[in-house]
Amino acid sequence: MTGAPPTTGVHHFSPTVSDVEASAAWYTRVFDLDRLPGEARHHGDEDGGYAILLLDRRTGLLIGLHHHDGHHGGAFDEQRAGLDHIAWGVRKRSDLDAWARWLDEIGVPHSGVIDKAARKYSAIVFRDPDGIQLELFHRNG
Repeated sequence: MTGAPPTTGVHHFSPTVSDVEASAAWYTRVFDLDRLPGEARHHGDEDGGYAILLLDRRTGLLIGLHHHDGHHGGAFDEQRAGLDHIAWGVRKRSDLDAWARWLDEIGVPHSGVIDKAARKYSAIVFRDPDGIQLELFHRNG
């Protein structure tokens, strides 16, 4: 075999959150997601917590917001080992302008559109209720 077998892309994103219901409401509102019924117990730790599942019907991306009974607390920090951020791609640069207007409309603080001509990308940076950095990203050219 030469090279890794193919994938179909990112299937799901599963952050641990401090308040699963507040985060579910936030992600649902910001990304226009559908909440799936029930709770998903943690594989291998069925008694230690659960996830609420949210589906983006346009792309098929699943977001599993995890509650752990043994959550240690503390704020998210991308400078520790683990997740730095996750980015959603958009098709056109003008889609970022539409996202900036949407985030303003629903009261989500954000960076505004950042254009990095030398690096050939544009992005918007914002954070979820736990401070997890999220981006909307467009590759220019």
